Amino acid sequence: MARLCPLKDCRADDIERLLDTAFGGDRTSRTAYMLRDGTRFIRELSFGVEQHGTLIGSIQCWPVMVTSKAEKAPLILVGPVAVHPDEQNSGHGHTLMQATLKAAKRINEPPMVMIGDAEYYGRFGFSAEETGGWTLPGPWEPHRLLLRNPARHPLIGEGMVGPDKD
Repeated sequence: MARLCPLKDCRADDIERLLDTAFGGDRTSRTAYMLRDGTRFIRELSFGVEQHGTLIGSIQCWPVMVTSKAEKAPLILVGPVAVHPDEQNSGHGHTLMQATLKAAKRINEPPMVMIGDAEYYGRFGFSAEETGGWTLPGPWEPHRLLLRNPARHPLIGEGMVGPDKD
């Protein structure tokens, strides 16, 4: 039976092995990695799923911000959401997303951004409706830059999303 656990309790090499298996060895060249460069995952929002002592799923959240010439606003970058290929379509991704969103509720539901499929992540409240004025530091498809902001925190309409190293 699968067990949800804090990602901080998982071994770093197990996390990296899962991510390589789920996304391939070239995953670190993707734009999402540029967004979190030099930051650490947010422990209280990041989780793993273990089964028989093996990490089969993980979700990580990272501090990022959207910045314009005059202002900046903090965001939480969600992802990667990884499930081992042998365990996909078993509900583990849904469990991981729900755990992160439940934890986010405890900290006033900060605005969360991700690069993903709106058809899948829309069920969790993510959409591209308010991200049209944002840019990213690498190749990306605007319709895949998704935001979830149920607490309606003030945001910047136009700016660059990047790591929050403060």
